Parts: sequence; C-alpha cells; structure tokens
Amino acid sequence: MITVSAIKADVGGIGGHTRPSDGLLKAVRGAIDGADFVRDSYVGYCGDDVHIIMSHERGVDNTDVHSLAWGAFEAGTDVAKKEGLYGAGQDLLKDSFSGNIKGMGPGVAELEFEERPNEAFVVFAADKTEPGAFNYPLYRLFVDSLSNTGLIVNKSLAAGVVINIMDVEEAKIAKLSLWEEKPEIEAALMYPGRYVISSVETKKGEPILAASTDRLHNIAGTYVGKDDPICMIRTQKNFPATEEAGSVFNNPHYVAGNTRGSHNMPLMPVKLNTPASINFCIPIVSSLVFSMHDGRLTGPFDGFSTPDWDHIRNIATKKALAMRSQGFVHPATLVPSELEYAEGYKAIMASVDAKMAPIKETGTASRRTSYEDPD
Repeated sequence: MITVSAIKADVGGIGGHTRPSDGLLKAVRGAIDGADFVRDSYVGYCGDDVHIIMSHERGVDNTDVHSLAWGAFEAGTDVAKKEGLYGAGQDLLKDSFSGNIKGMGPGVAELEFEERPNEAFVVFAADKTEPGAFNYPLYRLFVDSLSNTGLIVNKSLAAGVVINIMDVEEAKIAKLSLWEEKPEIEAALMYPGRYVISSVETKKGEPILAASTDRLHNIAGTYVGKDDPICMIRTQKNFPATEEAGSVFNNPHYVAGNTRGSHNMPLMPVKLNTPASINFCIPIVSSLVFSMHDGRLTGPFDGFSTPDWDHIRNIATKKALAMRSQGFVHPATLVPSELEYAEGYKAIMASVDAKMAPIKETGTASRRTSYEDPD
C-alpha cells in the first residue's frame, strides 16, 4: 500500500498575502528532503499557501508524516519572521505539534491505496477561498453527466460512487450514495459554507478523492485567514479521466473568499506557482498532474497551463469585476454569519441598533394579521 499526503499552510507572504519567498520555500524543501521514510516529495505554492506532496508507506494520519510537515512549516515560519514576511506562521494555530496536524491549522488531504501499474492523480490547490469551493466542480465530476460523459460510458462511474459530506460546523459526516441518495447530496451541496465533500470512493470501496475540510475560524475562534483547501483525485481507468477532472473547473463559479475573506468571487484556474493577485486577490486554484510508480513521482505537469485556460481566466476576470462593481452590497459581500471580519461588522451594527427607535403607528386602518384574499 502507498499513501499520498497533500498538506498545505500559509506561513508567510511577501508584502501581504501574495506568495511565499524563495527562502521560505527553500527551508520547507530542506526539512522534507531529509526524511528517510518519504519515497518522494514535491513542494510548491498557490498564492501565499505552501503545499507539500509526499508519497510514503506510513498510511493516513501518521504521526511521523504529520510531524515532518509541521516541522517544515515551522522552518518556513522562522524564515518568514527573519525576512519580515506578512502573516508569519499564520496557519500554525497551535503552539506545539500534538500527534496529528489536522485541527492545528494546515489543510490535509490523504489517500492510501494499492498502486496501479501507471498510477495517475491530480492535486487541486486553492487560495483565498474555503473548503466548500470544491463542491460545485466535484458535483459536476461525479453527479452531472452534462459535464462529464464518463458518468455514462464508464461502467464504474455509471454505477455511482459514495460521497462523504462533512458538516464543518458540527464536525459530523454523512455517507451518501449515488444514485439512490442524489437529492440528499444536492441538498447538502447547496450550502458550501457548511457542508463540504471530504472524500469519494467507489461502491467497492476504492478511494478516489480526499479533500481538506478544516475551517480555520472554528479552530482559532476568530478570523485568521481563509481556509484555502486542497484536494487530491485519482484519475484514469475506473476513475474520472484526468481531462474530466480538470474540465469541471472551466466555469469559474462564485465562491466565498477574496480580500478579507468577505466577498463572493469567481474561482480562477491559474498556472502552477502563481502569486495571489493584488486586484482584490481573486480566489485561485492550481492543478498539479502526477504519474507515480513505486511511490516515485513524475511531474507535476501544470494542468491549467495550456492556451485554452487563458480564455477561462478572462471569463473569471470579467465575472470578478462585475461582482466587485457592486461594492459592499450583498451578494457581493457574504451574509453576516459568514463574514470573516464579523466582529468589526457586529460592532458597527451594534451602534446602528442603539440608534434604532420603534415605529409609532398612525391612522386607524386595521392591519391584516394573516393572509386573506382581498377578493
């Protein structure tokens, strides 16, 4: 059995939430390179988030693997502090490692499986958004045959999959099966701020997908940055084709995120190692396409690097400008319960509420207390 672990964190950016410095990345790579139990690894970034991809035989939730990643992020944090980077150690929400990196700030997606002769998988790493940002594209991939013809012609996918959906507010998981529980899946995925796809497997139990689901404000108790999810999808043969997995990102849908984590903006597919834009820092996602044999990685190929994706980026830019042209008025901004700087908003609204006065009724017209047909 081989395990692939994709672990990401924001531990510092140049001049704000832009990208990690070269020195920070070098420190993270150096910490990973010395581990003898890691078969192979890759370190890169999306926006200001560093992601570490590791293959090993230790299984998921392994203390040694998670400790290694935590130490690598700490090494990056040390460099960030020395260089005066913004948000140094931002996603390291605990003072010390306690055995499992989940619930400590960094995002984690891991799969353990029997390696195929030509194992293929894709990692999608996002920045300036939340875990539910993957709900819509993953729905297109596993449920919507208009988006993915593989759901008709691929016998394994046509039989349906099992989708595990997490309630990130209550820390509960529902195991829902296609096609018999399709309405329940759709009802949950309507609200990506709370219900998030955490994993997908075949009806026979073969793992296909794993995604990070942590909400940082649930851990820290206050806003410390967006949750910037990462997910991993095995592709080809009984699983979605690599092209099917990539194409579900070709309609830049609106997600929660953006500057101060308080706006609805489209998710833009970008090239590998792309900094976050300072044009309101539009939410972005990158695609790392790998082959693997005996745990050795080939790649990544940059899945969103070909010319056709430039057109998709233009669509995302136009949608972003259209939404931001509405300023602070909802739905350009999130509802109060989802605002990441909610305390400031609550303080202002408390001032507004203090100035509110009851409306004094005038006139003698009777008020209808329930619906009555005037005719």
